[in-house]
Amino acid sequence: MQTGLYVALSAQMALEKRLTTVAHNVANAATAGFRAEETKFEQILAGSKTGPVAFATAGDSYISRRAGPTIRTDAPLDVAVQGDAWLAVQGPKGPLYTRDGRMTMDANGRLRSVAGQPILDPGGSPILLDPLAGPPVIGRDGSIQQNGNQVGAVGLFTIDATSSLTRAASGAVASSQPARPVQDFSRLGVIQGHIEGANVNPVLELTKLIGIQRAFDNAATTVAESESSLQSAIRSLGSAS
Repeated sequence: MQTGLYVALSAQMALEKRLTTVAHNVANAATAGFRAEETKFEQILAGSKTGPVAFATAGDSYISRRAGPTIRTDAPLDVAVQGDAWLAVQGPKGPLYTRDGRMTMDANGRLRSVAGQPILDPGGSPILLDPLAGPPVIGRDGSIQQNGNQVGAVGLFTIDATSSLTRAASGAVASSQPARPVQDFSRLGVIQGHIEGANVNPVLELTKLIGIQRAFDNAATTVAESESSLQSAIRSLGSAS
């Protein structure tokens, strides 16, 4: 059995998935609040007559939680999340979570994300402001004031590290476990007039693309050599018979 052929093919499958992931990250490097997608690879050991052979799996993708850069905008409805926490927006089947703090106010005073989803307060309810009361002042704890009076609060939530995150519409994520509202703002909070950029390092991602391309070429060469060797063996056996 030519195990090298199958190992090379498994490597190509893993590299193809990694290439798709890196390309998606590069395409969203300028998207506010975007969370990069990473891939974790493992090996599968299979027995053969010559001993165990290690095959590469296609890999498991996960959403990176590391913070992106904070960018100053001075817009009163922009907020950047500080620390490992999330804003909440209303999704079709429950709350979704995002790090994109670019908010808008509709004609009725309801706070919405740039995608039009209602922004939620700590209790999970939409936030309604007075559209005629001027720009709001948003504190570190998410509290919102207009004309010196508190009129609401932007909800800030933590997601357990063991929760699985999946991508949802408009750059938000869904959590496999319910998020909890933040109570202690000593290390977590929001900054008004700022947004968070994508947590993607374009230079690093482009370097990964080059490495993946080279590795894929090497695997393709191994496949071609294995096929050539197999064909030579078949011809030799045919001549001998």
